[in-house]
Amino acid sequence: MTDSSAGPGVGSTAVEIAAAVREGRTTAREVVEQHLAHIDRVDPTYGAFRRVRAAEALAEADEVDRRADKGPLAGVPVAIKDHVDVTGEVRADGSLATSREPAREDHPLVARWRAAGAVVVGLTRVPELCIFPTSDDPEGIARTPWDTRYSAGGSSGGAAAAVSARMVPLAHGSDGMGSIRIPAACCGLLGLKPGPGVTPHVDGEGWLGLSEHGVLGTTIDDVALGLGAMADRPITVQRPEKLTIAVSSRSPVVFAQPDAETVRALHRVGRALAVAGHDTVGRGPRIPVTLQTLAGAYWTGAAASDVPANLDETKLQARTRTHVAVGRKALRAGLVDENARDRWRQRAVAFFEDVDVLVTPVLARAPLDALAWSTKSWWANAQLSSRLAPFPGLWNLAGLPALAVPAGVRSDGLPGSVQLVGPPGSEGLLLGVAAQLAEALPWPRHPELSPN
Repeated sequence: MTDSSAGPGVGSTAVEIAAAVREGRTTAREVVEQHLAHIDRVDPTYGAFRRVRAAEALAEADEVDRRADKGPLAGVPVAIKDHVDVTGEVRADGSLATSREPAREDHPLVARWRAAGAVVVGLTRVPELCIFPTSDDPEGIARTPWDTRYSAGGSSGGAAAAVSARMVPLAHGSDGMGSIRIPAACCGLLGLKPGPGVTPHVDGEGWLGLSEHGVLGTTIDDVALGLGAMADRPITVQRPEKLTIAVSSRSPVVFAQPDAETVRALHRVGRALAVAGHDTVGRGPRIPVTLQTLAGAYWTGAAASDVPANLDETKLQARTRTHVAVGRKALRAGLVDENARDRWRQRAVAFFEDVDVLVTPVLARAPLDALAWSTKSWWANAQLSSRLAPFPGLWNLAGLPALAVPAGVRSDGLPGSVQLVGPPGSEGLLLGVAAQLAEALPWPRHPELSPN
C-alpha cells in the first residue's frame, strides 16, 4: 500500500516544491517539516541516512523563507552523500577510522545547492571510503524501497534509498566506478554521472580522475535542475529528433553476462527508441581483454590514492585494509597505467563518431542481498562487485557522461534499468533521450512503501 501518512509535499518533485515556495503557496519550513516527519517514520526501515539534521535543516529553511531571491531550488529538501564536507558536520565516509572533527566549510557543490535555496536535511549512508557497491556501515544497511531484502546499492546507496522512499526529491551522489548508476538501478531512479569538468572538485578527491559528482532523482527535470545548480556550466535538456543509437548487452566480464530479465528490459528500450524515430543498431565498442585488469587496478589504486587525511588505518574494516593494500601494490607495480587508459578513452570517444548514444545495462542481475557486507572478506565483496555491475566502470575510465534510466519492473518486482552513454559534453542529450523514454515507457517514480 502507499504511504498515506505522508504529509502534503512529500512525494512532490523538486520542480514542484521550488515553484510553490517561490510563489508563496507554501514555505520552506512547511516543506522541510513534512519531509523530516516522513524521514522519521520510514527511514528506520530503509536505512538511508547516517545523520538527519532536523534542527539545522529547519533553521536553514527559515533562512530560505527570509530571502527575497529564494533561488531555483527554493526550499527543496536534499540529501548529501557522506563523502563531502558539510559545515559543522563530521564526514565519516562510512568508517570508524576517519576523523571526527566537524567540517569548517561546505564542499563547493553543497555551497552551490544552498545558495540555490536547497535545504540539507541529512547525510546519506555509504560503504567504508565509498569503495563497494552496497551501502552498509557499522550502524545500518541501506535497503532498496522496492524490496527491503535487497541492497540499495553503492556507494551512493543511502542517497538512492532516500529519493526512492520519498524522503527527499533530490540527492547528491558521487560516481567513481558506477556509484551513482548502480544504486539508481537498484532503486528505480535516474542517476547521472557527468563527464569531467561539469561539477566541482576539491583537492584530495577524484579517485585518479575517475570520480564525478552528480545527482539522483525521479524526473528528468529534477535531475537537470539539481545538476545545473551544482555545475560549472549550464545544463539543459536537449530533445533530439533523430539519432543513431547503439544497443549492446555484451558484458566486458566473461563470467558476468546479463540475466534474461536485464536483456529483455534492454530490448524493450531499444524498440521504444526505434518507435520514437531513432535509428537503432546492435553494436558496442570493442573492449580489449586487458581492460578489466586495468579497471581493477584503477578501482583499488584510486581508493589507495585518496585515503583521507588523519585516517586511523588500524580501525578500517578488514575488506578495506585489503583493498587499500592491493591498490598500493598496483600503484607501485605500474598497473595503474595512464597510457592504457588513454588508449581506451580514445577508442571509446571514436565509437561515437558515427553513433550518438550507446544503451547498455547498468546491472547484470538483481541487486545484492541486504546484508552486512562490511563484515565479509574483500574477495567476497570484489567477486560480487564484478558479477553485479560489470558495465558502469568502463565509462569512468573513458571519462564519458552516463545516465541510469528506469526500464520497467522485473518479474521479481525489482526495478529494471538501462544506461545511456554519450560523447563528451552530452549530458543534456542523454537527459533528452531519457525524456523520450519516459514518454514511451513511463516508470513509477516511487515504489509502494510498506505501512509503518
